[in-house]
Amino acid sequence: MAKEFKRYLITSALPYANGPVHIGHLAGVYIPSDIYARYLRLRGRDVLWVCGSDEHGVPITIKARKEGLTPQQIVDRYHEIIRKSFEGLGISFDIYSRTTSATHAETASAFFRKLYDEGKFIERTSMQFFDEEAGTFLADRYIVGTCPRCGNERAYGDQCEQCGSTLSPDELIAPHSAVSGSVPVKRETKHWYLPLDEYEEFLRQWILEGHKEWKSNVYGQCKSWLDGGLQPRAVSRDLDWGIPVPVEGAEGKVLYVWFDAPIGYISATKDLTPDWELYWKSGDTKMVHFIGKDNIVFHCIVFPSMLRAHGDYILPENVPANEFLNLEGDKISTSRNWAVWLHEYLEEFPGKEDVLRYVLTANAPETKDNDFTWKDFQARNNNELVAVLGNFVNRALVLTKKYYDGEVPACGRMNDYDRATVAEMAAVKGSLENNIENYHFREALKDAMTIARIGNKYLADTEPWKAVKTDPERVKTILYTALQITANTAIAIEPFMPFSAAKIMRMLSLDRFGWERLGGLDLVPAGHRIGEPELLFEKIEDDVIRRQLDKLAATKAANEAAETVQQIEAQKESVSFDDFQKMDIRVSTILSAEKVAKTKKLLKLVVDTGIDRREIVSGIAEHFTPEELIGRQVLVLVNLEPRELKGTLSRGMILMAEDAAGKLRLLEPNEKTCNGAIVG
Repeated sequence: MAKEFKRYLITSALPYANGPVHIGHLAGVYIPSDIYARYLRLRGRDVLWVCGSDEHGVPITIKARKEGLTPQQIVDRYHEIIRKSFEGLGISFDIYSRTTSATHAETASAFFRKLYDEGKFIERTSMQFFDEEAGTFLADRYIVGTCPRCGNERAYGDQCEQCGSTLSPDELIAPHSAVSGSVPVKRETKHWYLPLDEYEEFLRQWILEGHKEWKSNVYGQCKSWLDGGLQPRAVSRDLDWGIPVPVEGAEGKVLYVWFDAPIGYISATKDLTPDWELYWKSGDTKMVHFIGKDNIVFHCIVFPSMLRAHGDYILPENVPANEFLNLEGDKISTSRNWAVWLHEYLEEFPGKEDVLRYVLTANAPETKDNDFTWKDFQARNNNELVAVLGNFVNRALVLTKKYYDGEVPACGRMNDYDRATVAEMAAVKGSLENNIENYHFREALKDAMTIARIGNKYLADTEPWKAVKTDPERVKTILYTALQITANTAIAIEPFMPFSAAKIMRMLSLDRFGWERLGGLDLVPAGHRIGEPELLFEKIEDDVIRRQLDKLAATKAANEAAETVQQIEAQKESVSFDDFQKMDIRVSTILSAEKVAKTKKLLKLVVDTGIDRREIVSGIAEHFTPEELIGRQVLVLVNLEPRELKGTLSRGMILMAEDAAGKLRLLEPNEKTCNGAIVG
């Protein structure tokens, strides 16, 4: 028998305040949790939904250092951007807090101190990377090097963003400091650790035996961690930004962000209500964590171990983590600006909040990584929201306005098709509830849209615009039924598309209904006067989508340009002026060119150097055809020691430049110059 709960506590992963929110965050965490919270409220449940900005940790300090600002200035800026953009999309947190609040500092410090006083931590001295030039210990994110898995030269000490591998700084090839660029050294430092290995048996029973209903991606990742054996995990860091470790002799050390951040859920609840303990310490509260898959270990292994160690708190009943959302076939990346940012979307698509909510739910990465494309965004808007939901609502309201001056007609005698239609509509409720309560929001959205599809088909089949000429009494029943389906549609879509639901109710001139009214056939009473019909959605044209694709193309070009700069080789060793003077470089003209037999890369050139005519063998056949070289003026190092290549004595070298893509470019005078002119 399913456990009954008196109240619900919903948490959503705290977004880092080092940048705005993008569509990956929305699809993975915030829209699903908003759907769940809105649904529970509609059902009259006692619900608290808490979130806030995660304002500590290395990403904040990295951003501050790059911009020449303080960490506090960075988090103040992005906290406000994030808060406003959530509000703009209708993300209905009961509180959106922040981890730089006084309440949070006090709560996190007290949590640490209780575990410390009860001997729940172990102290360890270890060797950690230290930047001698900057005079500071380096957090994992401050160490950059080559990923041993994929070869990405800009992998961090904790993760490679290119292949997604979790790393440690010791695994990086050629590690260097992100602060000074110098090669770090190892130095001794002391930290406190939570011995996760001591909670392994508890976690095994609690998750693997007690929560087999969890999503397969969550359950599987937890099992993998447990089967691999848990290790003690540091709860403190050498850093100057964060909550100071509340222990004597811990100067210069702060709470590790993974320990600090989830306590933010508790401190946010404290700020929201004096009855916060009911939601955190009472066994009849259901706590649900909404997160992305990169946070599974912290919310299923680490945070529950912290709560267990503390002893006063309940554990989550479910952790419905989603996979990742990609953008136009490529992984979303904050550092590469490869994202659709929420605050920009709200500016560029005013009034289309629900379009984004709809598309991200319909394409949610619930069981596997999914891809957002602007073409799909356009197609779903035009073919589903406009053609189905919008079309149905508009027809029902416009025809009522046209035939009855906006007064709801009385329902006459229903025929078999009318009864079958309303029965089909009412039957959707059970599936819709089941899907939402089991976190299958994509399927739940389909259920909600099914009601609109039923209504759309009903009007198409009954054709009231034709029947009004032959059987006007029949039309009254049709439109009465269509208006009931319209009101039911508003209830069903409210958790997913709250702006559109409110607009429908406004056009119906009705107050919003509770969930218990879903399936009812008396929502819009006969004789009630509806408001003015408006279009619920509008078609999105190709040029709008083209602008977004052009914007992404510009981002990609900027990234490639930056990549080119980053790949430029370091300066070679200095040479003396006298050594440089020994190089004899002359303007020359290529007189003939042919491929060297049985080779892929070599061309044999005859060039006029102004001194003589000579043969040069050059490895450029994969970049130039013989025909395009004849007559070109080039720069030739003429006093290079001759060398025999494939039977030809090569006397000189054609000078080239190689771009970031490996393409060779001829170095040529910008206008015709006499052969033999000296370069220097």
